[in-house]
Amino acid sequence: MDFNQGILLKDINSPEDLKKLSKEQLHQVCDELRQYIIDVVSVHGGHFGASLGVVELSVALHYVFNTPYDQLVWDVGHQAYGHKILTGRKEAFPSNRKYGGLSGFPKRSESEYDSFGVGHSSTSISAALGMSIASKLKGENDRQCVAIIGDGAMTAGIAFEAMNHAGVSDANTLIILNDNCMSIDPNVGALKEYLTDITTSQTYNKFREDIWKALGKLPVAREMASKLEHSIKGFINQSSNLFEAMKLRYFGPIDGHNITKLVDTLEDLKNIPGPKLLHIITVKGKGYSLAEKDQTKWHAPGLFDKVTGEIYKKKYDTPQPPKYQDVFGHTMIELAEKNPKVMGITPAMPSGSSLKFMMEKMPDRAIDVGICEQHAVTLSAGLATQGMKVFCNIYSSFMQRAYDMVIHDVAIQKLPVVFCLDRAGLVGEDGPTHHGAYDIPFMRCIPNLVVSAPMNEAELRDLMYTSQLDTQTYPMVIRYPRGEGVMPEWRTEMKEIRIGKGRKLKDGETLAILSFGHPGNFAAAAIRNLKTYGINPAHYDMRFVKPLDEELLHQVFSRYSKIITVEDGTVVGGFGSAILEFMAKHGYQAELKMLGIPDRLVEHGTLKELHRECGYDAQGIEETAREMMKEAVSVQQFQ
Repeated sequence: MDFNQGILLKDINSPEDLKKLSKEQLHQVCDELRQYIIDVVSVHGGHFGASLGVVELSVALHYVFNTPYDQLVWDVGHQAYGHKILTGRKEAFPSNRKYGGLSGFPKRSESEYDSFGVGHSSTSISAALGMSIASKLKGENDRQCVAIIGDGAMTAGIAFEAMNHAGVSDANTLIILNDNCMSIDPNVGALKEYLTDITTSQTYNKFREDIWKALGKLPVAREMASKLEHSIKGFINQSSNLFEAMKLRYFGPIDGHNITKLVDTLEDLKNIPGPKLLHIITVKGKGYSLAEKDQTKWHAPGLFDKVTGEIYKKKYDTPQPPKYQDVFGHTMIELAEKNPKVMGITPAMPSGSSLKFMMEKMPDRAIDVGICEQHAVTLSAGLATQGMKVFCNIYSSFMQRAYDMVIHDVAIQKLPVVFCLDRAGLVGEDGPTHHGAYDIPFMRCIPNLVVSAPMNEAELRDLMYTSQLDTQTYPMVIRYPRGEGVMPEWRTEMKEIRIGKGRKLKDGETLAILSFGHPGNFAAAAIRNLKTYGINPAHYDMRFVKPLDEELLHQVFSRYSKIITVEDGTVVGGFGSAILEFMAKHGYQAELKMLGIPDRLVEHGTLKELHRECGYDAQGIEETAREMMKEAVSVQQFQ
């Protein structure tokens, strides 16, 4: 499908092409760029609102700065669609987030204009500061290093750590604070209130702009302006001191959708050395009215009709399984209604994790702490010391950022926090920055920690129920994947599961398949197909990787000579490795094949495509079983 690229945009294949245009023509470029993003995303999907909100900023940055020599670091990266289109990837943009196509995030190996790979939030200031310090050491004093960070990402500790360092460096770093009061969900916390105060109180900012204009751009005059400003700004507006207390020169706030103002301001800031922060005000979803009105819904809406705004959803004749995250969200309410000690914590993912259901119904017992995973974990630990049963819900890939807190603040103290790791395993189109590949190895090596995974919705509910019982005194991990489960009728009666106990799903001959978590459903499908080849594997749903059900494993290794392990996590140090360790420890001899995420970075694509690539979908399990049983089947047929 061909998309209209507009009169000016069609000829822009690099920032050099953009610079050939007059400043007045940039208004039309912004309109065409915004429409092109709407056209392509409506048909092919992807993140939506974030990139629409920074169209003018994307154009202004590439118009003013000498990219790629000047370095742009886009925090999180789902706001970088306009940046990609302006830097030679316009024709390839429809392949965005598709298997073998463009990444949905900036990626160094994809383009020289992508100075830093991103996906998780709040890293931009640290990265840009590092680039700026290196440039100064290399004598590249004319090089500009720019971090573009959203106000939601500013709540993370690493952002404050970076600003604390930047303020005392003499590196030429520009931080652009894109303030739209949104991450995926509305922003929370005192910083949001502080920025709102700055935005709505213009007295100081208008005074500042007036004196800088009056005194001009000469260095001596600017020094005079700075002294005058510092002498009276405390009197005018005490709240203006946060960034400048960290010794960052603060400018703004300005309208982030006024392309002329943006260009003029950035031209000025290019000539001011040292660390500085430009505060711009934008609207997430700008230019598409429905996205402006419901910014959470239109963060990544999927495919939609750009004219009517109808979001396309598959229609089914029969009830379909729910998403695991929704089972978690609704089960939290059920548990909390029966147990007054139950609480929910999430770092800025109430919609993504479905904790929003509990936040709406029980706002005092479900807390969004903003983008700060470390705080979420230690806050949960503090609550647990007072007897609360805390469910700390974090995406698996984001839990990596709070690993020290899991060990130091939870496991060492044996506090019964429940870590519900959403998006565990491959996540699809978001790619390697978001795949939850590593939590099994990095969690199962921690003492005092129970690590589990449900095969279906009923097991998720049972594990959640078990974890909040007073008899459960250890911290516990429950990992589950992105997307749908397998049970349309999922509201089962919850029951206790014995910690460390798996279950035998079927007996078999010669070959046993041991599965951990949702991939057990792939194994079950493979087993049904293997019947046609005369292969009859046993199947065990292990449910726990720590502690392992050793009693069950002794039965398996005593009876079966061929073993396949299946998991939705890296095979290095994962569930299969745990089974190998058990086998070696007890001197068993068996042929064992481990299926899971291989020891390499898996790129983006649909879940079906990625499971197929990694070989642990039903077809991959079937192929492995047939290969392992080839000799045995041949002997049986000969007899």
